[in-house]
Amino acid sequence: MSRPLRFTFILVLAAVGTGLAAVGGWRYARASAPVSGPIIVISIDTLRADHLPVYGYTNVRTPAIDALAADGVVFDRAYSHAPQTLPAHAALLSGRLPFETGVRDNVGFTVKAGERMLPQMLRDRGFATGGVISAYVLRKETGIGQGFGFFDAEMPPSSPELSIGQVQRDGGESEAIAEHWLDSVGTSRAFLFLHLYEPHKPYTPPERFKEWAPYDGEIAYSDDIVGRLVRYLKSHQLYDQATIVLLSDHGEGLGDHGEQEHGLFVYEEAIHVPLIIKQEGNAGAGRRVADLVQHIDLVPTLLGLVKAPAPGNLRGRSLKPVLDGTGRLPEPSIYSEALYARYHFGWSELTALTDERYRYINAPQEELYDLQRDPHERTNIAGDRPQARQALRGALDRVAAGATIQAPADVSDDARERLQALGYVGAHTDVSTSPGETRPDPKDKREILEQYRAAVDFAGERKWPQAIALLQRILREDPEMADVWSQLAVFATRFDRYDQAVDAYKHYIALKPQEPTAYLGAAAGLLKLRKLDEARDHAALAAEVARKDDRRARASAHEMLAKIALARHDIEAAREEAARAREEDPTLPLPIYIEARLLYDQGKYADALPLFEQAIAELKKSGSLQITELHFYAGDTLGRLERYVEAEAEFIEELKYFPQNTRARGGLAMLYQASGRPDAAARVLTEMLRVSPTPESYALAARLFTMFGNRHQAEVVRAEARRAFANPSRAPNGGAR
Repeated sequence: MSRPLRFTFILVLAAVGTGLAAVGGWRYARASAPVSGPIIVISIDTLRADHLPVYGYTNVRTPAIDALAADGVVFDRAYSHAPQTLPAHAALLSGRLPFETGVRDNVGFTVKAGERMLPQMLRDRGFATGGVISAYVLRKETGIGQGFGFFDAEMPPSSPELSIGQVQRDGGESEAIAEHWLDSVGTSRAFLFLHLYEPHKPYTPPERFKEWAPYDGEIAYSDDIVGRLVRYLKSHQLYDQATIVLLSDHGEGLGDHGEQEHGLFVYEEAIHVPLIIKQEGNAGAGRRVADLVQHIDLVPTLLGLVKAPAPGNLRGRSLKPVLDGTGRLPEPSIYSEALYARYHFGWSELTALTDERYRYINAPQEELYDLQRDPHERTNIAGDRPQARQALRGALDRVAAGATIQAPADVSDDARERLQALGYVGAHTDVSTSPGETRPDPKDKREILEQYRAAVDFAGERKWPQAIALLQRILREDPEMADVWSQLAVFATRFDRYDQAVDAYKHYIALKPQEPTAYLGAAAGLLKLRKLDEARDHAALAAEVARKDDRRARASAHEMLAKIALARHDIEAAREEAARAREEDPTLPLPIYIEARLLYDQGKYADALPLFEQAIAELKKSGSLQITELHFYAGDTLGRLERYVEAEAEFIEELKYFPQNTRARGGLAMLYQASGRPDAAARVLTEMLRVSPTPESYALAARLFTMFGNRHQAEVVRAEARRAFANPSRAPNGGAR
């Protein structure tokens, strides 16, 4: 090689070396610098990993999630610690296992005040933090919003009587709120937690996604929402620098092990979740990770990305080595638990440990599955592999050493009824266990739970006879199930079967004599049946058994006693009980309401109206629970005073909170008819039969159609009622056409 050529070659080598050093330095600097853009966690509730195309599924299209996966790192084996929304999210955002957070179920548990959560840790590093929630299960009262500077969990206005579809927020609306918050913070140093609820039952995707199976259609809609957020980030030049985590809290049974929904079991379909992490600058784009990872790894991972120290009480590991492709993770043993059966039915809890090859499930009948050879967990090999079973059981015992089954706290009346509408059993069984006692294995009882959930589904469709029949079938097999008696009482009340409701409440009281809500429910049914002395006795018992610190329950008892006194025309007792209710709950304007009712009953409508309006104003100011029929009486009073526009508004307000109030619907229909709007009146009555398909509603609709001169429609309604109620197994189908 000539001297000039050798010199040129040396210069090229030096340049290349310098360039490589620069690239290496840039990569090192980038790896050692904290993320500079927003951190966004998208939790899609109840999303099975194996129903996404990125995990090999072919029966739905998810272009937005696919694109995110192409730009990010996909984890093939990510697991949840609980197949329920609140416990799973509490673990996810705290980095601690359910028995450490103390959140073991959706009902009766809250995140402890002072629990140090991821948003607080990021706020301490200068991040603006925002959370947007799409379901009542993660409402603010659960404590899951601790540490967020902005936390929006407002559901659309609804009544406890409404079904799940009316107590969740459309994910598109939540995403729009998230965009607005990102606009408002004025910084890219933001942490957003966006919770979507679409894949949760009932599966009712928008019409444009009806080409897929209902569950998959909900997934397609969730993908559409994710796409909107990604488009927003790109249009605001935030996507490239953003760290985006997409995951779910748990999966869905879909019948794989006899469970259609989730909560009972800890099999793969319930706890295997998707996990995609798109890093800043799309680092690691297209990489797939086969290592086992878990929800509690998220907190140390994100803290590592912002160069913040992780608390010393976290069991999870930072996923940065596999995100960067620079190393492997220590082999973990992933803990999961399902306590739904224990808390709500008195059956055994389930705990599980998953390692690279096996899943061990500690149950009355132990289970062991070889996930490599039997990924769908069809063959229990616990008896064939005693060494593996014992080793995993020992490891599980070490992980959960000292963990106990905590008793749940009481749930407010409002939360109890809303959670029942969501399909969660409203009460809890005794969680204590006597020495040597063996509880039933959930595997042997799953048909009972599926019957219960089917009853809830029927109730959601307002098919009360079928719902009641299913609960009665369960109770014939096991009359000791207090929760099912409680639910039967609620369904019977919705169907105007007050005698059956009272009987169910009495059975519940026999099993749980210290539960004030059961006495109140019985009192309400007895009041409807005009058994006033017995109603008064049950309401008085509710006041007696309510704990001294449960002032809301005591106020409810005195409110019921005041209404019973009104029915007995005992004016002094009504006033006295109203005053006691106000003492227990100063936000409750019951004395004003009672005085207004007394004037109304005397026909002094002009005098009653200001008091009704005052009570409404006080409730609005305090944000207290609504008084049943307050808006109805205000509307009826306004109608009698010929102030029809205002009357219409009050009837509509009553129906917003209590949609099954047939008197309010009847009043609204009469108002429309009287003001020359017969079509609107007919629509109100048809809607009444859809919302409240009961004998009382059909009788009222037929009577009003007759009064309006529409005898043909009245006969149609009567004929439908005869067909519906002559055969109790057939539910009304929505009434007049």
